[in-house]
Amino acid sequence: MRQPQTTSKDDYLSKNRVEPEGTIEVCSMTHGETEGRDGVQNLLNKVTGRQNLNQAYKKVKANRGSAGIDGMTVDELLPFLMRNRDKLIQQIRDGSYEPQPVKRVEIPKPDGSKRKLGIPSVCDRFIQQAILQVIERIFDPTFSDNSFGFRSKRSAHDALKRAKTYYEEGYRYVVDLDLKSYFDTVNHDKLMYCVEKRIKDKRVLRLIRKFLRSGVVNHGKVNPTEEGVPQGGPLSPILGNIYLDQLDKELERRGHQFVRYADDSNIYVKSRKAGERVMRSITTFLEKKLKLTVNHEKTQVGSPTKLKFLGFCLYTTKQGTGFRLHVKLKKRLERKLKQLTKRSRSGNIREIIKEINEVTIGWINYYGISYMKNYIRHIDQWLRRRIRQIIWKRWKKVKTRYKSLMKLNVPKPKAWEWANTRKGYWRIACSHILHRSITNKILEQVGLKNLTHLFEHVHSSY
Repeated sequence: MRQPQTTSKDDYLSKNRVEPEGTIEVCSMTHGETEGRDGVQNLLNKVTGRQNLNQAYKKVKANRGSAGIDGMTVDELLPFLMRNRDKLIQQIRDGSYEPQPVKRVEIPKPDGSKRKLGIPSVCDRFIQQAILQVIERIFDPTFSDNSFGFRSKRSAHDALKRAKTYYEEGYRYVVDLDLKSYFDTVNHDKLMYCVEKRIKDKRVLRLIRKFLRSGVVNHGKVNPTEEGVPQGGPLSPILGNIYLDQLDKELERRGHQFVRYADDSNIYVKSRKAGERVMRSITTFLEKKLKLTVNHEKTQVGSPTKLKFLGFCLYTTKQGTGFRLHVKLKKRLERKLKQLTKRSRSGNIREIIKEINEVTIGWINYYGISYMKNYIRHIDQWLRRRIRQIIWKRWKKVKTRYKSLMKLNVPKPKAWEWANTRKGYWRIACSHILHRSITNKILEQVGLKNLTHLFEHVHSSY
């Protein structure tokens, strides 16, 4: 090893990476072991390799995320690795490393239930990411071509396009499978059996099992995890795919057309009778063979034009088959924007607009492939009216309104007339008064995105 680089008084390195050029190798690997012929005998060398760990650090740093039970933040990870690199790598290599329990967080779902997430410590996320980068290259090429969730160069839009293709080929019925709390009910022994088929390095296998059984902290109490793959860590998506790959292989063996995105699976058939038969047999396979719980109330057979998949229903027009946004998602967006644009909320108007843009840009980038031009135009107009209402209310006094309107080049007599209006905030927000002064152009200049233009750009790309 090279000599350590001189650090600042607080023991922090100035460069923001695990191994800055010219600094000590934070995550070096011990050479000497040879790989097995199948490339999976000595994977721990790859996991603890310098380049792999540097890449893992950058990924964890980019993803940000909350602190685990130890309170360490992402920004504190680099100094920690600089001080503890040798000890950490040695613990991983000799099998003495013990992951910390994950912090339980419950996220409310639209139906009133809660999604359970587990937040590992930052150091555990770093090690999980290092493992993921190595085993992903082994498992991903073996996954089904009809599996799209959490895979490189594949997206939910790709899954939807595949579903659209099946519909156009005459598969007009779909078996919509719903797994109840999938990530919380995966059988550890069966999962590890699937992993062991391709990974022969027992040290890596033991490390993965330790992460599975690390426990969960809920209300200050550590509960053991005897089943499930807690969502929130880098390893959970690929482990979930490894387990459900058994379902994919079974469907392929039976010759079915299907699309799977994580635990959302749709099987496409040509008649309702065939769909009901497939639903019964696959439900038996999932419950008996994979020991998973099928939600019998939500699992159903129906038309892809009525059943939701990844937030969309298929939609047939004269131009061909496209996508229609589910009405519940529209209502959810409106509730979110209404919350952000309360006229009584505090904060700088530019910051409020920034928050609005974060919601609308992400929403349109995902849902913009659907037919909803008129809806987007309506939301665009409604959102501008909400922002004008906030501005008008903040002007409050007649004198403030008068001065503000004058600054916006409104003629003096009109500015005085409008400043003295007795009309309500919402009515004024849609009046000629504010449309003439706080124009669409001004709102765009302070940062508000034009949703109609954004939607047209996204939709045209598909």
